[in-house]
Amino acid sequence: MTKNEIKALISLLDDRDHEVASHVEKQIVALGVGVIPYLEEEWEETLDTELQKKIEDLIHNLQFDGLMVRLKEWKENGAKDLLEGMYLVNSYLYPDVEYANITRTIDQLYFDAWTHMKEEMHPYDQVKALNNVLFKEKRFTANTKNFHSPANSMLHLVLETKRGNPLTLCVLYMTLAQRLDMPVYGVNLPNLFILTYKLDGVQFYINVYNKGLILSKSDIDNYILQLNLNPIDIFYEPCSNLDIIKRALRNLAFSFEKMNDPEKATEVTKLLTSITDEEPPV
Repeated sequence: MTKNEIKALISLLDDRDHEVASHVEKQIVALGVGVIPYLEEEWEETLDTELQKKIEDLIHNLQFDGLMVRLKEWKENGAKDLLEGMYLVNSYLYPDVEYANITRTIDQLYFDAWTHMKEEMHPYDQVKALNNVLFKEKRFTANTKNFHSPANSMLHLVLETKRGNPLTLCVLYMTLAQRLDMPVYGVNLPNLFILTYKLDGVQFYINVYNKGLILSKSDIDNYILQLNLNPIDIFYEPCSNLDIIKRALRNLAFSFEKMNDPEKATEVTKLLTSITDEEPPV
């Protein structure tokens, strides 16, 4: 379909005949995300607020459907790149943010951390060096004042504001640590996401939300005991990238529930369901 044909089609969105307008909408949706720039042009050119609202909804639905496809592809391709997965979560609220902007910021943080690393460093010293860069020099910290804000799940905002929730701060920390050849992985603790350093019989834990505090297995035992839960492997061992992105989406859905935005909470839950093997409840 040519540009003129697409623009002619979009111009029929405000047709007074409901059936015509509905048919046009379906045709536009069938064109996929590539039609979005033409819709944005029409939005800018029209003064009709109803048409603008219709175009906004169409753009959102196209972006949402496209995001769901990309999330499924990410999972089906092995969920190898955690940063890409977090970028996809980020794209739900900020579809125009570029991946390159996120990676550029992380590249700079990596370089700053790398300059503090020395050969044959003890694992604890590696962690302390990375802690020093992130929490003292760069001043990243927990967003305790607005813990339930959806912004805490948006990686680009965490990089800008240096405030985040346990999961996003852990993803940032883990990404840098792994690039520094540190064997650091995510751990799915109840109510708190943490990291573990695990290599050749050496294992300890890192509470990134508490400025990289180093924890022992007995600390985790006590935490589980306080929650009146049975100690199971998932509370101690590394989890997958897919598990981390699922938790990020659950966090985001919960944030929208707390913000009294059930529509967005429902949409994010749909994204979660799209990468979850279990059948959703009827």
